[in-house]
Amino acid sequence: MKLASLFSGGKDSTYAILVAKNQGHEIKCLLSVYPKSDESHLLHHPNLKWTKLQAKAMNIPQLTLSSNSDETDTELSSIETLLKKAKNEYGVEGLLHGGIASDFQKQKFEMICKKLNIKLLSPLWHSEPKTYMSDLLKSGFDFIITSVSSDGLDDFWLGKKITVEDLDTLHSLSEKYGFNLNFEGGEAETFVVNCPLFSNNIIIKNSKTHWDGYRGRFEIVEAGLENNA
Repeated sequence: MKLASLFSGGKDSTYAILVAKNQGHEIKCLLSVYPKSDESHLLHHPNLKWTKLQAKAMNIPQLTLSSNSDETDTELSSIETLLKKAKNEYGVEGLLHGGIASDFQKQKFEMICKKLNIKLLSPLWHSEPKTYMSDLLKSGFDFIITSVSSDGLDDFWLGKKITVEDLDTLHSLSEKYGFNLNFEGGEAETFVVNCPLFSNNIIIKNSKTHWDGYRGRFEIVEAGLENNA
């Protein structure tokens, strides 16, 4: 099936592309909506502008749109606009969604797909958190944490590339503090710097860390593809 993929640059939307490709689907384009602020309940915010590097590394066209409001209905309208364009320009038959547990998101995306007479594909839906995170790392995914907003996650994690050893620590913290290990509840956001889909590794050249004592974010200021590709 020809698919347009909702894409935030995080581990879930990127891994969903790999899974869908392995299932025989064709990813025709990426859809990225930039929310007005980090108050969005539907869209990931940190470092979205750098998804252009990931799109280039995967050699997949990217369609983007900036939302003029953080209201869910406005953001959904932006996604629908991009999806219509993807359907017209690339002949997509379905929308790829990297969600794992948010019924709210999935129902909203199903509504759009029904309206446009296309299918919603959610290959990561209800994945077991520890197994899923382990599979990510085993598959060769390098990703960093770009925001944290949960008890048990402090500024130590901001900008950190997650390893197998880190996963054990995160698992212990998730059991102690009650957050979701795969961050599906928004406890943290991630950014993929390399994976089997990429032709080139993403190099972060300059960054800023923001921390208020409870939540924080890692802002990528300057980045590029390895070997200037």
